[in-house]
Amino acid sequence: MQNIAVVTGASSGIGAATARRLAAEGFHVVAAARRADRLAELIDEIGPAATAVTCDVTSEESVAALAAAVTALGGPVTLLVNNAGGAVGLDPVESGSAADWQSMYDVNVLGTLRVTQALLPALITSGNGTIVTVGSTAAFTVYEGGGGYTAAKHAQNALVGTLRLELSGKPVRIVEVDPGMVRTDEFSLKRFGGDRAKADAIYDGVKEPLVADDIADIIAFAATRPHHVNLDRIVVRPIAQAAQHKVYREK
Repeated sequence: MQNIAVVTGASSGIGAATARRLAAEGFHVVAAARRADRLAELIDEIGPAATAVTCDVTSEESVAALAAAVTALGGPVTLLVNNAGGAVGLDPVESGSAADWQSMYDVNVLGTLRVTQALLPALITSGNGTIVTVGSTAAFTVYEGGGGYTAAKHAQNALVGTLRLELSGKPVRIVEVDPGMVRTDEFSLKRFGGDRAKADAIYDGVKEPLVADDIADIIAFAATRPHHVNLDRIVVRPIAQAAQHKVYREK
């Protein structure tokens, strides 16, 4: 039986790129996301090495159905990629929307918690489990207008670090990948409510931001090392981004 890899947030961006890459690495990929139509397109592209499961990580019932679908495949579950997440808005703390903050916490933190809890027994049983969580440089650096997102990513980082301690002695590796500036089709567009001009302005003058395939490559690398090798935390930025607040932009 092929080893099974579950990728959340797989309908676009880093999640879709990771699903493609892991299938090429020999995994049977369970691509999970809310948008069934986008998942169908991805599965058509990948072929029989992938299975689509419509899943909303903010719903316990939906995550339970995902776990059941994975179990029904019958193979060993050796990899979980917690990729579902996102940012909403760029408002200062004094005027930020509590609803937006709650939404970001629910998907980035509680979504990671729900899926991890649901699949952890299978990952342990496999004897060869790995959990890769896609965080952000926002997990350790704050910036103006990013209070809600950085708070959520800091909390997600705390979850991952705690889990690594609690699973010491169990056959499950815990990896965190923290990207900086990654240009995908939807991340910034969703953040700014579909405002393309605002979304594109984030990358103005940046010759080569990271792209989804760059992160998928790193996830695949971490997941395919010998199992005794745990890459605890991988921070990755484009060369143009020396730090969160320092980005070289060509004029």
